[in-house]
Amino acid sequence: MAAIGAPLFPPGFSLVSAILAIGTAFPSSRPISLGEKGTRYKKDGEKGLTPFAEDVELESGRERLRRFFDEAKDLTRWGGGPPRWFSPLESGSPSEKLPLLLYLPGIDGTGAGLTSHLKKLGKMFEVQCLHIPVMDRTSFRELVKMAERTVRSANDRFPDRPIYIVGESLGGCLALAVAERNPDIDLLLILANPATSFDKSQMQALFPFLELIPEQLQLSCPFILSLMAGDYSSTFKASTEKGLPPQQTVGELSKDLLTMSSYLSVLADILPKETLLWKLQMLESASAYTNSRIDAVKAETLLLTSGKDRLLPSQAEGARLNDALQRSQIRKFDDCGHFLFLEDGFDLVTIIKGVGFYRCGKVLDYVSDYLPPTPAEYKKLDESHRWFAEITGAVTLSTLEDGRIVRGLDGIPSEGPVLYVGYHMLLGLELSPIIRQFLNQRNILIRGIAHPLFFNKYRKGQTPGLEFSDILRMVGAVPVSGTNLFKLLSSKSHVLLYPGGVREALHRKGEEYKLFWPEQSEFVRMAIRFGAKIVPFGSVGEDDFGEIFFDYNDQMKIPLLRNWIKQLTEDSAKARYNTTGEVANQDFHLPWIQPKIPGRLYNCFGKPIETAVKSEVESCLAYLKEKRESDPYRSIFSRLMYQATHGSASEIPTFQP
Repeated sequence: MAAIGAPLFPPGFSLVSAILAIGTAFPSSRPISLGEKGTRYKKDGEKGLTPFAEDVELESGRERLRRFFDEAKDLTRWGGGPPRWFSPLESGSPSEKLPLLLYLPGIDGTGAGLTSHLKKLGKMFEVQCLHIPVMDRTSFRELVKMAERTVRSANDRFPDRPIYIVGESLGGCLALAVAERNPDIDLLLILANPATSFDKSQMQALFPFLELIPEQLQLSCPFILSLMAGDYSSTFKASTEKGLPPQQTVGELSKDLLTMSSYLSVLADILPKETLLWKLQMLESASAYTNSRIDAVKAETLLLTSGKDRLLPSQAEGARLNDALQRSQIRKFDDCGHFLFLEDGFDLVTIIKGVGFYRCGKVLDYVSDYLPPTPAEYKKLDESHRWFAEITGAVTLSTLEDGRIVRGLDGIPSEGPVLYVGYHMLLGLELSPIIRQFLNQRNILIRGIAHPLFFNKYRKGQTPGLEFSDILRMVGAVPVSGTNLFKLLSSKSHVLLYPGGVREALHRKGEEYKLFWPEQSEFVRMAIRFGAKIVPFGSVGEDDFGEIFFDYNDQMKIPLLRNWIKQLTEDSAKARYNTTGEVANQDFHLPWIQPKIPGRLYNCFGKPIETAVKSEVESCLAYLKEKRESDPYRSIFSRLMYQATHGSASEIPTFQP
């Protein structure tokens, strides 16, 4: 919540300030390889993580379009016949472990829309795609029945396995209709620009025009191709950002235009005049049929909408569907067009993982269903947080077996389970540097037990830090609960725990470096049960970045803010309902902070211990507060001067441990 007329951390800090409210923190079973259930990572000395060659790189939008038309061209050679399912990936018998994913195509009907996403999807799902032959005239209701038969058959074979339906445009209407007719089957819908708003589409005006034009003109094909190709200004912008000379940029655009023209004949084969008219009529009936039943859909639904959809008013329709559906969430892509799966940079798997939409059983298991980020995903996350790493200049220390304190994480145990227990700094400022350094230095992915607010997927209206909740899930955060901690420790995880939770991260004025821990530390008993090493740590530096001037006590005196805090706390379902004392006061609010010229963050991890955790954390805090006074590079200005003379990639010195 922004402070009116008051200086605060900049909006970018929402990234951090959502970590802020984390109730316990992160883990990973043994030093985990990113992409462990698919792509692997290896340790490469001081350089940190290096992906193996099997990493799946994202294709450009132009390459996606080329692959789509190559696949569609092959599919149209199948000739006539009724609609049919095909498996786009080589596979044996249906898997008993991987969930089934059914792809229902848009107006093209080819079933090739997911071509560029199949390599990653194939590691998570058994994929089947629906192909509707060009000359087929199966009605919408018959298509619904066909898809329904497939869903029921799959459910009969594997009743404990969820079934995913990815519906694009027309396929979105099909998916919703099937879900409405099968409320007792465990369905998860992913709808990309569903055509439920066809009655508001400009395509309505094409009916009389298409009926009049001669078959050989095919005037609709260039328009549809332009929708698929997207905005050429993005190509020009990308070339400019790369620093390409104008002649080369023009050359690339000319090459793209020539390539686009070669696709017109394929598109004419996919959507001849009579087929296009049939599909438009089907869209009209599909939209009406689905909208009349939308209130009865019980399936979990993920809505993906485009801001530059020139075929349908998709973002407005997405908002309407999100309100109408019982269990839905929405993600918007402002710069994308109608054919979302062909867009440059769009990664369906990353989105599924980020919104917490992947599970293999009836109920989401935050530990066993978790898929670590791939090398490409981690690189993107790392780059997006690099600015914060440079501002904070975080120093991380650890303690060796002989008691020596050294810079870096050499003192961190390699084998789990390990429980890291420490102080939750204001706004969780310490979290991003810790997660990043554990990954880069030790190849350990720290996952997290976070505030339940970030896992309330189907709450209607606005939720603070909505985008950041996706990042939390990507790096393995789980909702705070004894069950999740139990599962993480039993799987030999490295777990970062904050007993003070939100109460510590969103503390009041004058409470910096004060621990708010429950009297009964249940985590100690659980750690002992699994033979986990307990590593205490302290974090110092929040007072070098800002000072609270309007805290929880001040805000509760203002009726409007008091009501907002109470409502937000109720909606987030308090994490620590069975605790007493200060730690039970877990009301969610955002303190107003007066920024300072950035100083430096410090983290110190102690030796593994068995019991007296709180006193050890306090010792770490005292140590850092004393030692930072002798750091010549505590100020951001001295760090900038050092980097100017030694290079931006150089490690900035600190005090002598």
